[in-house]
Amino acid sequence: MKTKNMYVDIHVLQTVPSANINRDDTGAAKKAIYGGVTRARVSSQSWKRATRKLFAKEDLDWLKSYRTKEAPSLLSKTILEMSELDQEAATKMAEEVFKAAGVKVKGGETSALMLVSVGQIEKLAKFALSHDSFDKDEKKAIKEIFNSDQSLDLALFGRMVADNPELNVDAASQVAHAISTHEITPEFDYFTALDDLQAEDKAGAAMIDNFEYNSATLYRYANVNVKELEHNLGRDLALKGVELFIKDFVQSMPDGKQNSFANKTLPQYLMITIRQDTPVNLASAFEEPVVSREGYLHKSVEKLEKEYDLSEKFVEKPLKNFVLSRYESEVGEEVQNLSELIGQVGKTLSGVISDEDNNN
Repeated sequence: MKTKNMYVDIHVLQTVPSANINRDDTGAAKKAIYGGVTRARVSSQSWKRATRKLFAKEDLDWLKSYRTKEAPSLLSKTILEMSELDQEAATKMAEEVFKAAGVKVKGGETSALMLVSVGQIEKLAKFALSHDSFDKDEKKAIKEIFNSDQSLDLALFGRMVADNPELNVDAASQVAHAISTHEITPEFDYFTALDDLQAEDKAGAAMIDNFEYNSATLYRYANVNVKELEHNLGRDLALKGVELFIKDFVQSMPDGKQNSFANKTLPQYLMITIRQDTPVNLASAFEEPVVSREGYLHKSVEKLEKEYDLSEKFVEKPLKNFVLSRYESEVGEEVQNLSELIGQVGKTLSGVISDEDNNN
């Protein structure tokens, strides 16, 4: 199958009230300097983690995975469930599988976090139980299993294995650090906590502390290389995967200090662009920060759509551009809700691929 390059750009504007959803090593809300001013920032790793957690709630086998150092233990547990071996024999067999794949195991763990799908673990267990030893051909087969049956997050976000680059998976998606469209001023919450059993005549708090937070209108961006995702998952799952990624990326929220702030908002603006030349991050719309005393959202939408128009001087006209917003759009085909938007994206991608098949 020879599919032309096809990219799905996801642009989100989302207002988040007082929050500290992604902290640095000091506990402060992450920030960035962009356009000469301080912006709120949420790392791509944080938002990918939040998206992966939503994948895990979907009742679909091809979405199940683990990012862990304990992959050998997962394999030994699966071997135990499939056989009558004892724990010691299963553990030894699991470690031999990882050794054959060129992955170092010490104390039952890999040296670094490793993303593996449940499907890969099950296939490895069956393979191990059907072979007494692992020669050159068996080692090759084990490596092939590690690169088959990928889960959606593995196919989207990739995998790097320093011990053996043959097990690396090229990511089909890129996720940007979210930044505020405007300058922010960090604030601090000073608080005290009282001991419920403290004597009434005893003054003072049992605990005094403070932490940093901010509020911001965030620009979030991600893209999907549909051809690469198709390579990782196969056509049918790739198309379903794009739809699931849009839904869960849009609806996800990192959960840092959620119990303190309950800042689980939804996006106020969503634009999905389908391109065949190159993905386009429109963060340059906000290099000059939005300035307003009447809220940042509306002006952020205006600046983003203006930047979209300007970008067409440098790139090809996209196949489709869909917009879901509370404001009228000047650049995209407007849809009424997220389900309709996802359906239109899926229909467009399927149509392009079908047309290419008919022309081959």
